[in-house]
Amino acid sequence: MNNSVGNTGRVLWAGLRALLVLTVICGVLYPLAVTGIAQVAFPGKANGSEIKDASGKVVGSELIGQTYLAGDKPDLKWFQPRPSNGLGANSVNTRYKLILSGATNRSGDNEDLITWVKDAKAAVVKDNSVNGYTVEPSDVPADAVTSSGSGLDPHISPEYAGLQVHRVAERNHLTVAQVDKLVADHTDDRILGFIGEPRVNVLQLNLALRTLAERQ
Repeated sequence: MNNSVGNTGRVLWAGLRALLVLTVICGVLYPLAVTGIAQVAFPGKANGSEIKDASGKVVGSELIGQTYLAGDKPDLKWFQPRPSNGLGANSVNTRYKLILSGATNRSGDNEDLITWVKDAKAAVVKDNSVNGYTVEPSDVPADAVTSSGSGLDPHISPEYAGLQVHRVAERNHLTVAQVDKLVADHTDDRILGFIGEPRVNVLQLNLALRTLAERQ
């Protein structure tokens, strides 16, 4: 009986020591080491890929989209992102809220989805047909009327950015050529030349737009 109790005690003590050692190594030392290496080698990514404005104020992350609204409607002086911003309901995330990420998971022939896309397309055509520049429904790219799988994508296609150029130029009292150049300057190519598609980060583009508009 005494031997049994003693063996049990030794096993429990050995298990407790292993727990304490592994807790210190895996729960304290390893996270500190990884965090330290990340801060030294990749400080920007480690801190959330923050984007700062000209004054140095953090205004967002290059990884997360955000809304550009005037009240509850799109503020048309800015380039607009994919429709997680209230332009359409075709996302489970209607305000780019980080607590909610995901797609609607509706099929392509779902009646609600078809209605949302049609409404979003009509809004894009109406909002961006300005100064004799007419947007045809066939000109509207898919990312202008559908949300991304996560509902948080900060990028739009160069085609969607280009479609908004005339409207943004008019609202900010800039020339089309000036705004066109902004889009070209903020278009990222495919990763390594073949992965993904060309894309435009909307927040970075709008920051450059604000700087340009303030200089006029």
